[in-house]
Amino acid sequence: MTYPVISLFSGAMSLDLGLMQAGLDIRIAQDVDPWCAKTMRANDHPCVLGDIRQLIHDDPQCRFLLEPADLLPGEVFAVVGGPPCQPFSTAGKRLGTNDPRGSLFMEFAHVIATVRPRFFVMENVKGLLSSAIGHRPVSERSTPPLEPDERSGSVFAVILDTFEALGYRLVYGVLDACHYGVPQFRERLIILGSRDHEKLFLPVPTHFQLHQEESFRWRTLRQAIEDLENDPGPYARFSEERLKYLRYVPMGGNWRDLPQHLLREAMGGAYASEGGKVGFYRRLDYDQPAPTLVTSPVQKATMLCHPTQDRPLSVKEYARIQQFPDDWIVEGSVSDRYRQLGNAVPVGLGRAIGKALIAVAEGTGQIKTHRLRGTSVHNMGSLPFIPHPVVNDADGCCT
Repeated sequence: MTYPVISLFSGAMSLDLGLMQAGLDIRIAQDVDPWCAKTMRANDHPCVLGDIRQLIHDDPQCRFLLEPADLLPGEVFAVVGGPPCQPFSTAGKRLGTNDPRGSLFMEFAHVIATVRPRFFVMENVKGLLSSAIGHRPVSERSTPPLEPDERSGSVFAVILDTFEALGYRLVYGVLDACHYGVPQFRERLIILGSRDHEKLFLPVPTHFQLHQEESFRWRTLRQAIEDLENDPGPYARFSEERLKYLRYVPMGGNWRDLPQHLLREAMGGAYASEGGKVGFYRRLDYDQPAPTLVTSPVQKATMLCHPTQDRPLSVKEYARIQQFPDDWIVEGSVSDRYRQLGNAVPVGLGRAIGKALIAVAEGTGQIKTHRLRGTSVHNMGSLPFIPHPVVNDADGCCT
């Protein structure tokens, strides 16, 4: 059985690679970034380059996706992607809000409405759960009461309403990639939808901080990149001023490890600011998963300094942490490659999502029950209890 998929906002194809490893077939991918398109083509994957808004405007029936995928509406197993949910500039000016109805989310929803996939996967930042459509300054929130669009979660409510209006059953939750064998802490909001109202579930975690079996523990930075110490490939450079301070920081440390007499000088205006500031002068720990990769490892507030060398993580190390195959080609300058890799969904998380979808499709994801003298007995064998992220079924129950 084949599972044909259409991928939108595909970037460097990390989510797609994970889905392919699970057994799904990415028929066509799309992105607006020319460097992402060059990356896809360099790895022999067909893609559509262009702004999804213009593509849909010119072809609302989405033939630009269906024809190269050799599919008809209703034949698509899944549409997947992570639409940027901040409003694009013209809509932002027109609406004056963070309304997802004026963002690329609506193009994602349009493709789902048009091609009618059996499933969809939408990934995004976890902050989407609490974002408000309209913002009122804290100093003005006492009176009058907040309007519905000013309340926390109003953005996500519109997104759920839109998907439900399309007739899809939903489940959603925030997943951390480290629980799926990825050597990185990276939380993403995942929404799954089923056209046929099948019983969906988010992938069950497979890796933990503590476990009696080593193979089930979090993967560490050491396991991912230590062998690249003498062959890191290209990387950006820290300024001499920043290196001056970083050399004081031990593995796993940050600005708090600087000598007291240098703190104010090193931190500048951030010295007196609130918050943990954990990313300032941060040197990574080989024996932990990496922090969330960002699009540049040399920014002052989000530094990603190598555990033992006075340099940032390299492009090749970024790719390893995101679990790209070593032979995967990422096109562009060093900064272009950092951007593509820093925006990626880790391959291992994509693989787990793909396996969950296949389990739903094949009916193998449910606990079997047997009747024994009138009692329902769950056939769980000797499986141990494992913690699971709280996820929400849009029918109103928690799973």
